Amino acid sequence: MQKKYWSLMALSAVMLLAACGKQSSSGGKPQTIARMSADVIATMDTAKFSDGVSSQAMSDTMAGLYRYKNNKLTPDMAAKRATVSKDQKTYTFHLRKNIRWSDGKTVTAEDFVYAWQRVANPATKSPYAYILSGIKNADAILTGKAKASSLGVKAIDKHTFQVTLEKPMPYFESMICLQTFDPVEKSVVEKYGSKYATSATKLTFNGPYILKNWNGANNSWTETKNPRYWNASQYHVQKLKYQVVKDASTAMNLYSSGKLDDVTVTGDDAQQSKNDPGYNVVKQSWLTYLSMNKDVVPAFGNVQIRRALSLAINRSAFIKQVLGDGSTPARSMVPTNMMYNEQTNADFGKEAIKGGYGQYTAYDLKQARQLFKDGMAATGTTSLNFTLVTSDSTADKNTATYLQSAFAKLATGNLKVNVTIKSVPQKNWLELGRAHEYGMLMSLWGADYPDASNFLNRYTTSTQDFSGAWSNAQYDQYISDAAGKDATNSSKRWRDLMAANRLITKDMGSIPLYQWGTAHLTKTSVKGMTYEPNSMFEYTGATNK
Repeated sequence: MQKKYWSLMALSAVMLLAACGKQSSSGGKPQTIARMSADVIATMDTAKFSDGVSSQAMSDTMAGLYRYKNNKLTPDMAAKRATVSKDQKTYTFHLRKNIRWSDGKTVTAEDFVYAWQRVANPATKSPYAYILSGIKNADAILTGKAKASSLGVKAIDKHTFQVTLEKPMPYFESMICLQTFDPVEKSVVEKYGSKYATSATKLTFNGPYILKNWNGANNSWTETKNPRYWNASQYHVQKLKYQVVKDASTAMNLYSSGKLDDVTVTGDDAQQSKNDPGYNVVKQSWLTYLSMNKDVVPAFGNVQIRRALSLAINRSAFIKQVLGDGSTPARSMVPTNMMYNEQTNADFGKEAIKGGYGQYTAYDLKQARQLFKDGMAATGTTSLNFTLVTSDSTADKNTATYLQSAFAKLATGNLKVNVTIKSVPQKNWLELGRAHEYGMLMSLWGADYPDASNFLNRYTTSTQDFSGAWSNAQYDQYISDAAGKDATNSSKRWRDLMAANRLITKDMGSIPLYQWGTAHLTKTSVKGMTYEPNSMFEYTGATNK
């Protein structure tokens, strides 16, 4: 799956931004925040989503066992952190007694069991099902060798939920903040069948807000405070309003006219906004990268051609000229400022390019042309023709135009490079990516949990993702070791993941382009919203007075 499309996400940066509200104790007006969304909500089904817009909407309106608040993993539906067995394979969660769905029914351990089994069931076709790997019997279920009911989850009683793993997973507790692991109300799913979660009236909510005015394709929607949420008193904003805006200039106008309180800006608009008192940059653990499909474009099977394409991109100049939003060059397939060595506190993303590995993402047109020449000779062709598929956002369209020009510079002598740009709405982009119907795809990924495995696991041979057609047996082994025999040894696990990251960088299995830094214009009245390690904005304590 390609999780997340949006200019809001990723790790450990506490950010004052949007709010949402309640009636103030002094009798003032109800607090509301109006925000820009980069696209529509694709789905509100926690088993079916694979994009950031949907993910944020779910984070606002749904609640799982834990929730990140101020960069800390805190209990949500769970009353406290899990009790973990000595072998680190069994997690027992005790749920709060006062948690309810928006229809008034109690949230129970069975709601979690049903939700997780539903994701695991191949019939659901969950794009995130692979993330269950490591839970007892998950792999067998995903491959059709076992029934979903055999997944290692069970309700000990109404308020006790237990998970059994096949192997220790050091990141398990942070991983389950992902909306895939949220509970769902079985009776509601069965009531609406294939129509479940296709509109705001066809699902129930157990989180801080309740979705309103959404029928599956709206360009705007509202979320109102959920009075039944167990922690409602800590949410001071009564209403969140989202408006889809794909053009940065339009976003600027809506912000200036007071119709939106928080927008993202890029390019010239971002540069011109730096002196605005509301200008701020959200540093994110999101990467935009290029997936190459050798099944559609055979030349992409040649490592020299892949490296040539990477070296032809002047990432720093591109960010300055096109994005202008605080993003930084991506040097490998794992972002910086996300995962740190337990012993040395070294930044994984920064360590990854040491030892000469930074050369594979450094701009060098002369070397790129020679590599391209050699690669094309090896493939016996003189013309590289492919379609670059992107979303239809302004930033992605401008990025595609830049790349088209950069790749064209590889052509020397009788060699030609012809890049056709295909920009499509988000839903179509997701569909094309999942089906691998592209030559090159502008892809993106944001941290579901702050660990390199969240990025690197997606490139194993067995993962059907947006990772293109690249695979490598040694890479698979590194990832297997990190998740298996070395899982409980932090030093060895670090080495496994580092080796995997360096291998895919050297082989250029995908081309890292940039790490997100999203430029925002936010009304100065908006305070207290945090940007969390699981790539979600959190509204606990936020205000807009």
